[in-house]
Amino acid sequence: MHDIIRQLEDKREKARLGGGRKRVDSQHAKGKLTARERIELLLDNDSFEEWDMFKEHRCTDFGMAEEKVPGDGVVIGYGTINGRLVFVFSQDFTVFGGSLSETQAEKICKVMDQAMKVGAPVIGLNDSGGARIQEGVASLGGYADVFQRNVMASGVVPQISLIMGPCAGGAVYSPAMTDFIFMVKDSSYMFVTGPEVVKTVTHEEVTAEELGGAVTHTNKSGVADLAFENDVEALMVMRRMMSFIPASNREKPPVVPCDDPAERLEMSLDTLVPDNTNQPYDMKELIVKMVDDCDFFELQPDYAKNIIIGFGRMQGSPVGIVANQPLVLAGCLDIKSSIKAARFVRFCDAFNIPVVTLVDVPGFMPGTAQEYGGIIKHGAKLLYAYAECTVPKVTVITRKAYGGAYDVMSSKHLRGDVNLAWPSAEIAVMGPKGAVEIIFREEKNQPEKIAEREAEYKAKFANPFVAGARGFIDDVIMPHETRKRVCRSLAMLKDKELENPWRKHGNIPL
Repeated sequence: MHDIIRQLEDKREKARLGGGRKRVDSQHAKGKLTARERIELLLDNDSFEEWDMFKEHRCTDFGMAEEKVPGDGVVIGYGTINGRLVFVFSQDFTVFGGSLSETQAEKICKVMDQAMKVGAPVIGLNDSGGARIQEGVASLGGYADVFQRNVMASGVVPQISLIMGPCAGGAVYSPAMTDFIFMVKDSSYMFVTGPEVVKTVTHEEVTAEELGGAVTHTNKSGVADLAFENDVEALMVMRRMMSFIPASNREKPPVVPCDDPAERLEMSLDTLVPDNTNQPYDMKELIVKMVDDCDFFELQPDYAKNIIIGFGRMQGSPVGIVANQPLVLAGCLDIKSSIKAARFVRFCDAFNIPVVTLVDVPGFMPGTAQEYGGIIKHGAKLLYAYAECTVPKVTVITRKAYGGAYDVMSSKHLRGDVNLAWPSAEIAVMGPKGAVEIIFREEKNQPEKIAEREAEYKAKFANPFVAGARGFIDDVIMPHETRKRVCRSLAMLKDKELENPWRKHGNIPL
């Protein structure tokens, strides 16, 4: 018995050491934590239960039979974040560069399968050189097994990826199918083909950081949601984000105690919208002053800045917030912003998180670049997302809501539950100037008449009352009472029931 216990401790010690002290020191020298250190920081103290610590690869080719490390390059198990159950896998770069083997894939699939059974989120900490070349097609099959589980878990349990090292080739597609991706600056990257292949094929010279680093994917491609300075910051923010989302699609989002009064008035909002309709203002000011304790968790803040997405709380309950940003491109919808918002709305709908939409949109972005890039189909993604969404939807129009963009931004026609407008709201087919130039084109050379017609159009249509008369707007509210009215609306909607017609799945305009 003593021999077995000693063997057990020896094996545990070897597994904990991963690829050995030298490789652990090398990991630290790069400013990166080890797989186990990351899990310790992510989960509540002493809550981690590890599985398959002793699992080893089965490869015998290329001298691999003599190179076996318990755990085989990934640490898996479950624990809690703020007392709530989560499953986690953390790739260990010190063991064969974290490369994915057949057995490593089996371990990852095991936690994903269990998470689906019990209804709990899966968090993947990615730090891998890719497929283990010595195993050939067995490694590729392992990737596909993981991909299949990503798809089956989508919309059932939240899936979050933290890219904390290399993630290249086929490995990128698993994180791509998860709900959110966090990256670490200067130590993580994602790309399908590396800089050397790019140089050979296209003759472009580019570094790994420029091609697929955290800044590239949070600013240019939109692949990642947030970028952080180091592993510790990424893991701490991950813990914070988990407080906004439910464990599965069978649960409501977690409610936290709140001392911020639902009836709180914010008088400064009465002067937020400038008198000049062409002058921008910061929509984030409204968001921050509307949510509980001014606590707004923004996602993709550096990508498609003309639309804002993120989580907040109203009376302690999480909400997803989508808002046009007049400071950037006047708040127009374009390809990137439509895709960004559509994916977020679909996540909220999948996991029972109400959606609050703040509207100031002059329309869709014009131009050949947008049309050639497919703005018609990409804009339809946002339309589809809102139309399909069955969670409580509360919309506030602060200023412009023109043309098709008015329809798309959670209008009453797309089953918006409560649609409110500020007195400054202008709901019309287009802006007064453009409308008058079309309607009265024969008078375009008479500036005085055109100005007169513009004033007439403004008086008739550039206000919320025409839409209100038709019931498209439920009420016109004072800006300072926005929080109060949204909180009341959400409280009224908390037991809302709405189901879409049965179908295998819709065909979103991809």
